[in-house]
Amino acid sequence: MAVKFRDYYQILGVPRTASADEIKRAYRKLARTHHPDLQPAAERGQAAERFKEINEAYEVLSDPEKRSRYDTAGAGFTSGADFTPPSDAGWRTTTTTTGDWEDVGDVSDFFASLFGRPRGPGRGRGGGVRVTIPGSDVEGELPLTLQDVLRGGRRRITVPGGRSLDVEIPVGAREGTVLRLAGQGERGVGGGPPGDLFLRLHVLPDPQYRVVGDDLEMDLPLWPWQAVLGAEVKTDTPDGSVTLRVPPGTQSGRRLRLRGRGLPRQGRQRGDLHAVARIRVPEHPTEAERAAYENLRKVSEGGGA
Repeated sequence: MAVKFRDYYQILGVPRTASADEIKRAYRKLARTHHPDLQPAAERGQAAERFKEINEAYEVLSDPEKRSRYDTAGAGFTSGADFTPPSDAGWRTTTTTTGDWEDVGDVSDFFASLFGRPRGPGRGRGGGVRVTIPGSDVEGELPLTLQDVLRGGRRRITVPGGRSLDVEIPVGAREGTVLRLAGQGERGVGGGPPGDLFLRLHVLPDPQYRVVGDDLEMDLPLWPWQAVLGAEVKTDTPDGSVTLRVPPGTQSGRRLRLRGRGLPRQGRQRGDLHAVARIRVPEHPTEAERAAYENLRKVSEGGGA
């Protein structure tokens, strides 16, 4: 007896070359969208029919043996065309990849003509498929200050749905580090497990320090006489203030290293802090400063004191 051909690939919205993972992702997305439990009461009957169709397509395409049989038997057919199954069709199956069973309807005549009706508890007429769909994973971005990276600690965040969670920030986290919070994603359907929450860390720009790998950089403003004559300059670091020795003849852009004051590495080691010399001049020199600079120009040009 001829039945109407069902294009399972079209039902799931995947190409015939789709991988097993692509088929699974498409199925989960559609199953969540059309699950009767998630629909208004007036739309549950229609959703149940669509849901049954989706599960039937997935039961075939997720099983390599069934998929191969389906591809061979249905080659050249289009959805809705009259289809007469091969003479060796009708073998029975008692396995499924879609989960436990509930009353969402029986398989189609097309499915039955190829594979026979599933048997077993709850799988006769009036039986169907109960799908336990895992919740979707949720991705987000968690902004961090430089102090968060240096010290670690706990941060309270609010996730979709209004829930509050405490997130433990590991010491030495880096830009792009992904934290996984198991079971904190979207809720599953039909008793399925919840998804996970993935937080990608983003280190916010710091007004004083720049992150360079495991090291930190900062600008060290120097007056011309400090750069020429050398000096001891008090400056801030993430670990408190220090006195930095500036060698005589320091050029603008020279890097002065403070060991072990950068970002934490594995173990107890840390990167370094580099103070980059930046020569500054008075924007509004006093008469005395102007006279001193005029005298310096004469000396540098060989005009005498």
